[in-house]
Amino acid sequence: MKTLTGSAKYNFNKLQKRLRRQTGQAIEDYNMIEAGDRVMVCLSGGADSYTMLSILMSLKKSAPVDFDLVAVNLDQKQPGFPEHVLPEYLADLGIEYHIINRDTYSIVKSKIPEGKTTCGLCSRLRRGTLYSFAEEIGATKLALGHHKDDIVETLFLNMFYGSRISAMPPKLLSDDQRNIVIRPLAYCREKDIKRYAEAMEFPIIPCNLCGSQENLQRQAIKAMLTEWENKGGGRTEAIFTALQNIAPSQLGDNELFDFKNLKIDRSGERTPYEFETNQTVVSNLVNWRDRSLEILEL
Repeated sequence: MKTLTGSAKYNFNKLQKRLRRQTGQAIEDYNMIEAGDRVMVCLSGGADSYTMLSILMSLKKSAPVDFDLVAVNLDQKQPGFPEHVLPEYLADLGIEYHIINRDTYSIVKSKIPEGKTTCGLCSRLRRGTLYSFAEEIGATKLALGHHKDDIVETLFLNMFYGSRISAMPPKLLSDDQRNIVIRPLAYCREKDIKRYAEAMEFPIIPCNLCGSQENLQRQAIKAMLTEWENKGGGRTEAIFTALQNIAPSQLGDNELFDFKNLKIDRSGERTPYEFETNQTVVSNLVNWRDRSLEILEL
């Protein structure tokens, strides 16, 4: 960690407290960590996952419940990945850790034609590997380092490129119901995480050695959101809050709301509509039946 003095030290302490508070609030709001949990902290070597591990280790010291942390990295054998960095860092940290070696990179390259996006298959292979390993080591929760900006960006990625409204939930039960995924940094902003990682001098590993298409799409979404933020602050915060205030009846998904069977109910007295007493009505007295007959005669 950098040696900080004066205002720099003061600002770092404020930043650290904010990240701790936001992470703690997310954990509480979604009951992410419970007494006796063994939390598998998934490390990629990026600023987000390093920060997540650091904040969780800090919170563990004063948490109202007892839980364990175990760090896990999946080495997918991407060309240029510095295999020594994470083991050395985690050994110095003194935390239990595991490095999973699985050459998913070669599998993806052999299955996906050149020029096509590899993200879908790569993600499934990575997820399956981590899920199965979580069971192997008895982990009850898998912690991922996605933050508030990631969640909002994913919402727009899915809308623009997937024609669906979905993002990243702060807490998720896997499809087979055998694992629970948590995102403790869900309330944290990317800019704060970057500042924290710089001050802590984490040994950052490049996050996109494969040069994936999905990453390019995400960068385009990120640029759009940055432009919105520059025009008027608080856009990302507002969009994230909207994800917590869903009104299915104001959307269009028949699976979430029964639009087909809506019925009116005019029994009993109704509350007058606003400004109803101030209105006047002009009518030509032609009803729907008369108008239909007129059209038929034509």
